[in-house]
Parts: sequence; structure tokens; C-alpha cells
Amino acid sequence: MNGRSYRGMTAEERLAERRERLISAAYTLYAELGFPDTTIEKLCTVARISNRAFYECFDSRDELMLVVYDRCVRETLAAVAKAVDEAPATLGGRIEAGISEYVRFVTADRRRARILHLEVRRAGDCLTVSRQEAVAGFCRILETEPGLSGLRGAGRIDLRLVVLGMLGAIQELLIEWTLAAEPPPVERLIDTAVHIFRRTLAA
Repeated sequence: MNGRSYRGMTAEERLAERRERLISAAYTLYAELGFPDTTIEKLCTVARISNRAFYECFDSRDELMLVVYDRCVRETLAAVAKAVDEAPATLGGRIEAGISEYVRFVTADRRRARILHLEVRRAGDCLTVSRQEAVAGFCRILETEPGLSGLRGAGRIDLRLVVLGMLGAIQELLIEWTLAAEPPPVERLIDTAVHIFRRTLAA
């Protein structure tokens, strides 16, 4: 690809701009129609590009879904890590800050909630590795929390499995929020998730 300018943009800039338009279209369509029902033709119509241009940007719908999902995960992880770093220096304070920010950040845009907690499953094998890496990223935030050190030596308790179980509870709460005809208030989701974490850690 050469770097000649067209309408004030180089070929590389035009390609990057088309990619962003496709990512934006996918963010909406994968959430509204669902991944299985979002065709390349529909993506191209919303992004206002040709089918040929699609394949200059991505190899497949799967690759595009992976890019959208990974971006959602990176943004969410950054928000949660920042909230935890700025929270009161207590186990309860840091966990509550992390949970609250995660739930608020994800639910601030229903498309993000749907992609992270529904479409990631419907997309199938193409997101298996990326989803495992995302879960591992959230686990690391909690596993490195000094206040949880007591659980590491608690007999047959595996701290990573405890964290996975607690994350699974939050995921189910967010799936309910996403699918419900009358979603529960976000603050109720946060209170419920914090209660589950506190009871688990107390036990």
C-alpha cells in the first residue's frame, strides 16, 4: 500500500478510518441484532463502505467481533483498575470500588453490556481465548489485593477459583439486567454483588 494522498488522507489513514467505521457499526449491530444475525452486508451498509473494502480491513466477522470485544475489555479493565487504585486502602473499600465501577461502567452503555456478557457467548470459539484472557485480567486485579492474602493459605481454598466464582455471579447479574423487560436498578445490582463478595470473603 502506498502513501499517496486522496482527499487529504493517505492510504493508511483511509484504511484506519474505514476500520473505525466498521468497529463503530459492529459495536451497535452486534449488540442490537446479535452477532449471528449481523451480516457483512449489514455492517458495510451502516459503515458506508463496500464489501470489498470490508476485507481490506478485516478477514471476517469473527475478527471484527474480536476487535470490538477486546476494546470493550480494555476500557473496562482500565476503569476498574483506576477505581481500585483511588479507593480507600481497605479490602472492603477497594472491592466495593472495583465492583461499583465495573457495574456502572458496563451498564452506562447497554451495547457494551450485551457484547461483554451475551454476544461473547454467541460468537462461539472465535472469542474463547480472548474471553479467558479477559477473565484472567479481572482475576489479577483481585488476586493481587493484599487483603485477600489470608485466603491463599486457607486449606483447600483456591483463591483464583473463589474469584472466578464471584466474577461469575456478577456476570449473571448483568445478563439479567441486559435481558430483563424491566431491568433492576443499577444500584441494586451493585449492592447485590458487593453483598455476595462480602459474604464469600467472610466465609
